[in-house]
Amino acid sequence: MDAHTTSPRVAIVTGGSRGLGRVMALALRAAGYAVTITASGASAALDEVVADAAKLPGGAELLLPLVADVSDPHRANQVVEATVERFGGVHALVNNAGRGMRLVSETFTTDPVHFWDVPPATWAQIIDTNVNGPFVMSQAVMPRFLAQGDGRLVNVSTSAQTMVRPGYAPYGPSKAALEAMTRSWATDLAGTGVTANLLLPGGAADTELLPAGPDRKGADGNLLSPEVMAAPAVWLCSPESANISGARVIAKLWDPTLSAVEAFAAASSAHVVAG
Repeated sequence: MDAHTTSPRVAIVTGGSRGLGRVMALALRAAGYAVTITASGASAALDEVVADAAKLPGGAELLLPLVADVSDPHRANQVVEATVERFGGVHALVNNAGRGMRLVSETFTTDPVHFWDVPPATWAQIIDTNVNGPFVMSQAVMPRFLAQGDGRLVNVSTSAQTMVRPGYAPYGPSKAALEAMTRSWATDLAGTGVTANLLLPGGAADTELLPAGPDRKGADGNLLSPEVMAAPAVWLCSPESANISGARVIAKLWDPTLSAVEAFAAASSAHVVAG
């Protein structure tokens, strides 16, 4: 519940119909949040998330599915307005929507594409979603966060090695930009009651960002379950994380057997105190 009202806390999860976003959206719903999810288009996957949410306390009424281009400022504002109209407020934004290297090549894991061979339009499409999308969505929600002195920005990133791995441009560099943005935002937000943090799986996750086939594996041969994102995402969206901003949380290091504070300490890197 919201610390200031008797209404549920409200979160927006972009890219919430599949993969990491689906896991985080349903985890937030299970934790009692009202949740808006965005998707780039109507799909069976989007319908399945709604059906899964309907099985949780509060039912499908506490899940609002929207089709939206997160890099479109007008549509981003509409998502925020629709969320507030439906649920009465908004307290957290999980910037998860992203486009990966499959837009460049279906064989990028075995036949890396040099950056100079990436079509400019494809480069722009990935950067627009992965870099401009979090900025546009965060800008849309910030007036409400600042007015209420309470808000959580959670930006979904990737492993450091992926950012500079050959054949992973522009996806890797787009996440490097997001990390720099998040650290900068955390400094801007100090003392406002609004926080900005990073959350990443900590390795290749079993999602559709990777192509199908026998070579579908992580750097160490294993793929992480998207479920690793659930517990840290809920905590980073909660009032309990109010003093944490600028942190980089590695989900696979989050130990659910520990208290949330202990789990955070074990899974996070340097951070600033929100103040």
